[in-house]
Amino acid sequence: MADPKGFLTTPRKTARTRPVAERLKDWNEVYVPGSLLPIVSEQAGRCMDCGIPFCHSGCPLGNLIPEWNDFAYREDWTAASERLHATNNFPEFTGRLCPAPCESACVLGINQPAVTIKNVEVSIIDKAWDNGGVTPQPPERLSGKTVAVIGSGPAGLAAAQQLTRAGHTVAVYERADRIGGLLRYGIPEFKMEKVHINRRIEQMRAEGTKFRTGVEIGRDLDAVQLRKRYDAVVIAAGATVSRDLSVPGRELNGIHFAMEYLPLANKVQEGDYVAPPITAEGKHVVVIGGGDTGADCVGTAHRQGAASVTQLEIMPRPSEDRPTGQPWPTFPMLYKVTSAHEEGGERIYSVSTTHFEGDEDGNVQSLHLVEVAFEDGKLVQKAGTERVLPAQLVTLAMGFTGTDQENGLVKQFGLALDARGNIERDAAYTTNVAGVFVAGDAGRGQSLIVWAIAEGRSAARGVDRFLTGTSALPYPVKPTDRSLMV
Repeated sequence: MADPKGFLTTPRKTARTRPVAERLKDWNEVYVPGSLLPIVSEQAGRCMDCGIPFCHSGCPLGNLIPEWNDFAYREDWTAASERLHATNNFPEFTGRLCPAPCESACVLGINQPAVTIKNVEVSIIDKAWDNGGVTPQPPERLSGKTVAVIGSGPAGLAAAQQLTRAGHTVAVYERADRIGGLLRYGIPEFKMEKVHINRRIEQMRAEGTKFRTGVEIGRDLDAVQLRKRYDAVVIAAGATVSRDLSVPGRELNGIHFAMEYLPLANKVQEGDYVAPPITAEGKHVVVIGGGDTGADCVGTAHRQGAASVTQLEIMPRPSEDRPTGQPWPTFPMLYKVTSAHEEGGERIYSVSTTHFEGDEDGNVQSLHLVEVAFEDGKLVQKAGTERVLPAQLVTLAMGFTGTDQENGLVKQFGLALDARGNIERDAAYTTNVAGVFVAGDAGRGQSLIVWAIAEGRSAARGVDRFLTGTSALPYPVKPTDRSLMV
């Protein structure tokens, strides 16, 4: 146990954010560089080393949290990094982007603020990179088997790294011009600077993984031909079909899916544009959708100089405290104030958009909304609550409905889909097509980054067994596993 009395004597402290006025002038991560190291060892000492560590169950990766907390407390960063990497290929991604269901399941969280697991995690991996402790791990021998991975998001990268280290020759196909999937173009720089992706890619290249960008399977390369080239295929293409809003005026200029808007801002940071083709500068911006993607749009609009930013959510405002119907150790739906919300703007709950209005040139100018409430389990509009908001830029951040079926990948492979439009798979992550596996959001539906990495690792085991008859690779989650929810 790290510090037997740490949870009693040490209050919870988290990473400090830079002042709003400062961070709105750049796209760097919002946290004060180096602010965690002076406090992280003491914070790790708050871990109680529980007899039954429920944080393990809260995290689908099964991270060995008490173990690396103990090493971080003792400032044995090498050992901490080894335990961290034992279950997670990319802790610098999860330590920045995951909503930390492990902290919701922390036993200390029953009656005190939980251990800052996420902050400890990111401190360990950043220290490992700084100390040169993250090195390539190429296989000792090659199997002679080849694997194609479609998609380079967290699930695809995790599967590719596991399979490469198992000795297979792996090529990752990505339809965008750079590797990373939504990590690259869906996550703004202020949440995760892309250096973290770039150095992992270089590690994977040194291990032997090949990358093919600008190739969309189904359009640029026929799926059947791909299957003939490789001994196995892993589909990790994500659930990239954005949920649309079918109301009058949707066709007006200036209304975009979040994943049309956010990638362009990231491409400016990559040097592809001087200014983004879609910008919030000087405009009244409305973000429809109250989740993390919506918050990303809010923070991006602030940095582009929006005149105002309003975020709409159809559901009621969540409670700031754990609801009685969502007891520990489940992951509760709580009111969150992200760094983007700290920077300004208005959040409106329990409202639904009825229609848009535009100018004579077909550009959106306003959004009409109405308050809604649940009655007998149905969402109904409240009479007399109509409002009009100015809106010259509207982003739709209402989630995703399934994997892309228009590019031909699903049809060419002949893949079976479930009722939600996800690709069906069995307990080994195999689809109805022999030798074709699926991992991540393409099979699970829209989910968290920790689930994507866990599925990538699990699917890699299924592929390894298919190719060799056995496998020593880990199998952290079954396709049917779900979050600790009620």
